Amino acid sequence: MRLDELTDVRYVVDERCAVVTIDRPDRMNAFRGRTVDELISAFKHAWADSSVACVILTGAGDRAFCAGGDVKERADTGGYGQTEWGTFEIERLHRIIRDIPKPVVAAVNGVAIGGGHVLHVLCDLTVAAEHATFGQSGPRVGSFDAGFGSAYLARVVGEKRARQLWFLLDRIDAATAERWGLVNAVVPAGELLGTALGWGRRMAGYSPTALRFLKHSFNADSDSIAGLSHLAFDGLELFSRSEEGMEGATAFAERREPDFWRFHTGP
Repeated sequence: MRLDELTDVRYVVDERCAVVTIDRPDRMNAFRGRTVDELISAFKHAWADSSVACVILTGAGDRAFCAGGDVKERADTGGYGQTEWGTFEIERLHRIIRDIPKPVVAAVNGVAIGGGHVLHVLCDLTVAAEHATFGQSGPRVGSFDAGFGSAYLARVVGEKRARQLWFLLDRIDAATAERWGLVNAVVPAGELLGTALGWGRRMAGYSPTALRFLKHSFNADSDSIAGLSHLAFDGLELFSRSEEGMEGATAFAERREPDFWRFHTGP
Protein backbone atom coordinates (compact mmCIF):
# COMPACT_ATOMS: atom_id res chain seq x y z
CA MET A 1 0.00 0.00 0.00
CA ARG A 2 1.40 3.40 -0.98
CA LEU A 3 1.60 6.18 1.58
CA ASP A 4 -0.61 8.42 -0.56
CA GLU A 5 -3.37 5.79 -0.28
CA LEU A 6 -3.64 6.03 3.51
CA THR A 7 -7.00 7.15 4.88
CA ASP A 8 -7.06 5.89 8.49
CA VAL A 9 -3.40 6.57 9.32
CA ARG A 10 -1.03 9.49 8.88
CA TYR A 11 2.69 8.93 8.24
CA VAL A 12 5.36 11.61 8.39
CA VAL A 13 9.10 11.54 8.94
CA ASP A 14 10.40 14.15 11.37
CA GLU A 15 14.17 14.30 11.87
CA ARG A 16 14.77 10.55 11.55
CA CYS A 17 11.59 9.62 13.41
CA ALA A 18 8.64 8.09 11.55
CA VAL A 19 5.50 9.39 13.27
CA VAL A 20 2.59 7.00 12.68
CA THR A 21 -0.75 8.47 13.77
CA ILE A 22 -4.02 6.55 13.95
CA ASP A 23 -6.37 9.12 12.42
CA ARG A 24 -9.93 8.16 13.35
CA PRO A 25 -10.65 10.62 16.18
CA ASP A 26 -14.41 10.43 15.59
CA ARG A 27 -14.19 6.73 16.57
CA MET A 28 -11.72 7.28 19.44
CA ASN A 29 -9.03 6.05 17.02
CA ALA A 30 -10.51 2.55 17.18
CA PHE A 31 -9.15 0.34 14.43
CA ARG A 32 -11.04 -1.46 11.68
CA GLY A 33 -9.50 -3.88 9.20
CA ARG A 34 -8.30 -1.11 6.90
CA THR A 35 -6.67 0.73 9.81
CA VAL A 36 -4.66 -2.36 10.69
CA ASP A 37 -3.61 -2.82 7.04
CA GLU A 38 -2.45 0.79 6.92
CA LEU A 39 -0.55 0.52 10.20
CA ILE A 40 1.28 -2.54 8.88
CA SER A 41 2.10 -0.66 5.68
CA ALA A 42 3.37 2.36 7.62
CA PHE A 43 5.63 0.19 9.78
CA LYS A 44 6.97 -1.58 6.68
CA HIS A 45 7.81 1.77 5.11
CA ALA A 46 9.62 2.80 8.31
CA TRP A 47 11.45 -0.53 8.38
CA ALA A 48 12.71 -0.13 4.81
CA ASP A 49 13.66 3.56 5.09
CA SER A 50 17.30 3.85 6.10
CA SER A 51 16.74 7.49 7.09
CA VAL A 52 14.31 6.38 9.83
CA ALA A 53 15.89 5.41 13.14
CA CYS A 54 12.81 5.26 15.36
CA VAL A 55 9.04 4.89 15.04
CA ILE A 56 6.55 6.85 17.14
CA LEU A 57 3.00 5.50 17.37
CA THR A 58 0.26 7.88 18.53
CA GLY A 59 -3.38 8.83 17.97
CA ALA A 60 -5.06 11.89 16.48
CA GLY A 61 -6.55 14.47 18.83
CA ASP A 62 -6.30 14.52 22.61
CA ARG A 63 -9.10 12.11 23.61
CA ALA A 64 -7.71 8.74 22.59
CA PHE A 65 -4.51 6.95 21.68
CA CYS A 66 -6.60 3.98 20.52
CA ALA A 67 -9.83 2.47 21.83
CA GLY A 68 -9.06 -0.96 20.37
CA GLY A 69 -11.13 -2.71 17.74
CA ASP A 70 -14.08 -0.81 16.31
CA VAL A 71 -16.85 -2.55 18.23
CA LYS A 72 -19.58 -0.65 16.37
CA GLU A 73 -18.19 -1.92 13.05
CA ARG A 74 -18.14 -5.43 14.48
CA ALA A 75 -21.76 -5.14 15.67
CA ASP A 76 -22.91 -3.78 12.32
CA THR A 77 -21.04 -6.19 10.04
CA GLY A 78 -19.99 -9.13 12.23
CA GLY A 79 -16.34 -8.25 11.62
CA TYR A 80 -13.96 -5.34 11.15
CA GLY A 81 -14.73 -4.48 7.54
CA GLN A 82 -12.91 -5.09 4.30
CA THR A 83 -9.16 -5.67 4.26
CA GLU A 84 -6.50 -5.86 1.59
CA TRP A 85 -6.12 -9.64 1.84
CA GLY A 86 -9.55 -10.57 3.18
CA THR A 87 -8.23 -11.31 6.66
CA PHE A 88 -8.03 -9.21 9.83
CA GLU A 89 -4.27 -8.84 10.34
CA ILE A 90 -4.05 -7.64 13.96
CA GLU A 91 -1.71 -10.48 14.91
CA ARG A 92 0.60 -9.50 12.07
CA LEU A 93 0.61 -5.91 13.34
CA HIS A 94 1.63 -7.15 16.79
CA ARG A 95 4.52 -9.05 15.25
CA ILE A 96 5.79 -6.15 13.15
CA ILE A 97 5.87 -3.81 16.18
CA ARG A 98 8.06 -6.36 17.93
CA ASP A 99 10.13 -7.41 14.90
CA ILE A 100 10.94 -4.06 13.28
CA PRO A 101 14.67 -3.63 14.06
CA LYS A 102 14.17 -0.06 15.28
CA PRO A 103 12.84 1.20 18.63
CA VAL A 104 9.10 1.93 18.72
CA VAL A 105 7.83 4.59 21.11
CA ALA A 106 4.14 4.85 22.02
CA ALA A 107 3.02 8.44 22.66
CA VAL A 108 -0.25 7.87 24.52
CA ASN A 109 -2.36 11.00 24.09
CA GLY A 110 -5.56 9.84 25.81
CA VAL A 111 -7.46 6.61 26.28
CA ALA A 112 -5.50 3.40 25.62
CA ILE A 113 -8.11 0.69 26.04
CA GLY A 114 -8.61 -2.88 24.83
CA GLY A 115 -6.64 -3.61 21.68
CA GLY A 116 -5.25 -0.08 21.83
CA HIS A 117 -3.79 -0.86 25.23
CA VAL A 118 -2.14 -3.95 23.76
CA LEU A 119 -0.49 -1.83 21.04
CA HIS A 120 1.21 0.46 23.55
CA VAL A 121 2.30 -2.51 25.71
CA LEU A 122 4.03 -4.03 22.65
CA CYS A 123 5.99 -0.84 21.95
CA ASP A 124 9.52 -0.65 23.33
CA LEU A 125 8.91 2.56 25.29
CA THR A 126 5.80 4.48 26.31
CA VAL A 127 5.42 8.15 27.17
CA ALA A 128 1.97 9.20 28.36
CA ALA A 129 0.15 12.51 28.62
CA GLU A 130 -1.00 13.36 32.13
CA HIS A 131 -4.65 12.81 31.21
CA ALA A 132 -4.08 9.40 29.59
CA THR A 133 -5.91 6.36 30.96
CA PHE A 134 -5.22 2.68 30.50
CA GLY A 135 -7.21 -0.53 30.71
CA GLN A 136 -8.83 -3.52 29.09
CA SER A 137 -12.40 -4.08 27.93
CA GLY A 138 -12.50 -7.52 26.28
CA PRO A 139 -14.73 -9.46 28.70
CA ARG A 140 -17.24 -6.58 28.61
CA VAL A 141 -17.61 -6.67 24.81
CA GLY A 142 -17.10 -10.39 24.20
CA SER A 143 -13.42 -10.39 23.30
CA PHE A 144 -10.02 -11.28 24.72
CA ASP A 145 -6.31 -11.28 23.95
CA ALA A 146 -4.83 -14.44 25.42
CA GLY A 147 -1.47 -13.87 23.74
CA PHE A 148 0.80 -10.82 24.07
CA GLY A 149 -2.06 -8.74 25.47
CA SER A 150 -2.20 -10.83 28.63
CA ALA A 151 0.89 -13.05 28.95
CA TYR A 152 3.34 -10.32 27.95
CA LEU A 153 1.43 -7.73 29.97
CA ALA A 154 2.06 -9.92 33.02
CA ARG A 155 5.80 -9.75 32.27
CA VAL A 156 5.57 -5.96 32.29
CA VAL A 157 3.40 -5.26 35.35
CA GLY A 158 3.28 -8.59 37.18
CA GLU A 159 0.62 -11.30 37.36
CA LYS A 160 -1.68 -9.72 39.95
CA ARG A 161 -1.90 -6.35 38.21
CA ALA A 162 -2.34 -7.92 34.77
CA ARG A 163 -5.19 -10.05 36.12
CA GLN A 164 -6.70 -6.97 37.75
CA LEU A 165 -6.76 -5.17 34.40
CA TRP A 166 -8.35 -8.14 32.62
CA PHE A 167 -10.69 -9.53 35.30
CA LEU A 168 -11.93 -6.33 36.94
CA LEU A 169 -11.52 -4.11 33.85
CA ASP A 170 -10.16 -1.33 36.06
CA ARG A 171 -9.08 1.87 34.34
CA ILE A 172 -5.88 3.35 35.71
CA ASP A 173 -4.54 6.87 35.31
CA ALA A 174 -1.16 7.83 33.91
CA ALA A 175 0.45 8.30 37.33
CA THR A 176 -0.60 4.80 38.37
CA ALA A 177 0.61 3.39 35.06
CA GLU A 178 4.02 4.93 35.66
CA ARG A 179 4.11 3.56 39.22
CA TRP A 180 3.26 0.09 37.90
CA GLY A 181 6.03 0.25 35.28
CA LEU A 182 3.48 0.24 32.45
CA VAL A 183 4.81 3.54 31.06
CA ASN A 184 8.27 5.08 31.17
CA ALA A 185 7.29 8.72 31.70
CA VAL A 186 4.29 11.00 32.17
CA VAL A 187 4.38 14.54 30.77
CA PRO A 188 1.95 17.42 30.17
CA ALA A 189 -0.12 16.89 27.03
CA GLY A 190 1.59 19.76 25.23
CA GLU A 191 4.98 18.09 25.72
CA LEU A 192 3.96 14.57 24.67
CA LEU A 193 5.03 14.42 21.03
CA GLY A 194 8.08 16.58 21.70
CA THR A 195 9.22 14.15 24.39
CA ALA A 196 8.71 11.15 22.10
CA LEU A 197 10.59 12.89 19.28
CA GLY A 198 13.35 13.81 21.71
CA TRP A 199 13.76 10.18 22.71
CA GLY A 200 13.77 9.15 19.05
CA ARG A 201 16.44 11.69 18.14
CA ARG A 202 18.61 10.55 21.05
CA MET A 203 18.37 6.94 19.86
CA ALA A 204 19.08 8.06 16.28
CA GLY A 205 22.52 9.09 17.50
CA TYR A 206 23.31 5.59 18.80
CA SER A 207 24.61 2.54 16.95
CA PRO A 208 21.67 1.13 14.93
CA THR A 209 23.19 -2.34 14.97
CA ALA A 210 23.54 -2.28 18.75
CA LEU A 211 19.92 -1.14 19.16
CA ARG A 212 18.75 -3.82 16.72
CA PHE A 213 20.49 -6.62 18.61
CA LEU A 214 19.32 -5.27 21.95
CA LYS A 215 15.70 -5.20 20.77
CA HIS A 216 15.91 -8.78 19.49
CA SER A 217 17.55 -9.84 22.74
CA PHE A 218 14.81 -8.25 24.87
CA ASN A 219 12.19 -9.94 22.69
CA ALA A 220 13.79 -13.38 22.70
CA ASP A 221 12.72 -14.22 26.25
CA SER A 222 9.03 -13.60 25.49
CA ASP A 223 8.85 -14.80 21.88
CA SER A 224 7.33 -18.10 22.99
CA ILE A 225 4.16 -16.08 23.66
CA ALA A 226 3.74 -15.91 19.87
CA GLY A 227 2.60 -19.53 19.97
CA LEU A 228 -0.05 -18.68 22.54
CA SER A 229 -1.05 -15.74 20.37
CA HIS A 230 -1.68 -17.99 17.35
CA LEU A 231 -3.93 -20.24 19.43
CA ALA A 232 -5.66 -17.29 21.07
CA PHE A 233 -6.52 -15.48 17.84
CA ASP A 234 -7.76 -18.66 16.20
CA GLY A 235 -10.00 -19.20 19.21
CA LEU A 236 -11.11 -15.57 19.23
CA GLU A 237 -12.12 -15.78 15.56
CA LEU A 238 -14.42 -18.70 16.35
CA PHE A 239 -15.72 -17.19 19.58
CA SER A 240 -16.50 -13.83 17.99
CA ARG A 241 -19.01 -15.51 15.67
CA SER A 242 -20.88 -17.19 18.54
CA GLU A 243 -23.99 -15.82 20.21
CA GLU A 244 -22.02 -15.08 23.37
CA GLY A 245 -19.22 -13.44 21.40
CA MET A 246 -21.64 -11.13 19.59
CA GLU A 247 -23.63 -10.18 22.70
CA GLY A 248 -21.00 -7.73 23.95
CA ALA A 249 -20.63 -5.98 20.60
CA THR A 250 -24.39 -5.84 20.08
CA ALA A 251 -24.96 -4.41 23.57
CA PHE A 252 -22.26 -1.81 22.97
CA ALA A 253 -23.88 -0.71 19.71
CA GLU A 254 -27.32 -0.61 21.38
CA ARG A 255 -25.93 1.27 24.40
CA ARG A 256 -27.14 -1.26 26.94
CA GLU A 257 -25.52 -3.56 29.47
CA PRO A 258 -24.62 -6.95 27.97
CA ASP A 259 -26.51 -9.99 29.22
CA PHE A 260 -23.87 -12.63 29.79
CA TRP A 261 -25.72 -14.38 32.63
CA ARG A 262 -27.46 -16.71 30.21
CA PHE A 263 -24.15 -18.10 29.03
CA HIS A 264 -23.03 -19.29 32.47
CA THR A 265 -23.21 -23.07 32.76
CA GLY A 266 -23.70 -25.21 35.80
CA PRO A 267 -21.13 -27.56 37.33
